[in-house]
Amino acid sequence: MAKATRQAFGEALAKLGETHPEIVVLDADLAKSTKSEIFGKKFPDRFFEMGIAEANMIGTAAGLAFTGKIPFACSFGCFLTGRYDTIRLSVAYSQARVRLVGTHAGVGIGDDGHSQMGLEDISLMRSLPTMGVFQPMDARDTELIVEYLVKEWKGPAYLRLTRQNVPDLFPSGAKFNPLKLMEIKKASPGILCVATGAAVTEAVQAAEKLTAQGISISVWNASCLKPFDNETLVSIAKGAKLVITVEDHSVIGGLGTCVAEALAQAGSSISLVKLGIQDTFGESGEGFELYEKFGLSALAITKAVIQRVR
Repeated sequence: MAKATRQAFGEALAKLGETHPEIVVLDADLAKSTKSEIFGKKFPDRFFEMGIAEANMIGTAAGLAFTGKIPFACSFGCFLTGRYDTIRLSVAYSQARVRLVGTHAGVGIGDDGHSQMGLEDISLMRSLPTMGVFQPMDARDTELIVEYLVKEWKGPAYLRLTRQNVPDLFPSGAKFNPLKLMEIKKASPGILCVATGAAVTEAVQAAEKLTAQGISISVWNASCLKPFDNETLVSIAKGAKLVITVEDHSVIGGLGTCVAEALAQAGSSISLVKLGIQDTFGESGEGFELYEKFGLSALAITKAVIQRVR
């Protein structure tokens, strides 16, 4: 069933709150949108509405972390990471066990326009020492990552979530390892596609179109952008003639950069194509229209691959 990862986050956190009293949630006047309100309604004494004051919220979350709590600080990704200096000092440098939750990621949010679109947030968060960066592809992926952030991850973390619904893609019976790439569509060596977040859906649909045209392409999901799974990436890229990355984020500093760094460090000469937001700002429009305009739709991905292999 299609569900936005922000919705899956809210539901998962409220469920975990039953067995983990150390979880507290803070929001910057966007609880209805970030879905942190689900936790707030269930545990009002552990929910803090901080108003339109993200910097103060982040500092407060850091303080709560040092008292033994596991704070989830929520807002739109662009507003949250816009307080980069506070995150850098109060969370990353201090190694506070804060979970920063940025919803409404990418151009996929649609009509809200460029002022609301987090398109540089992964790049910013990846650059911070101690910070983990996670972006699930669907509801099940989200639930498992949220659980991992509560039970296992020790340092600061940034969790990037969608406004729009995304279909269920998590393979039935698949072994979950949040720090590893996950194979979503198998194919013989040829073209390797690595995608993250909502872009995984478009990549899978593109792969189906390409397969129908006799072009072999495998699709892998990258839910963890830092630490990035260099080992698996280099292994699965062997034998491929083309690697393509797809992300609803700037191609500077995001998934495409992760893959480029991994291949370069391994001395690989495989061709790499990075599909994403090409060093520009977003704009207002329907989500599907923007995915087509910025080359992220299944059709756009299909055309980009065909252009390079034929």
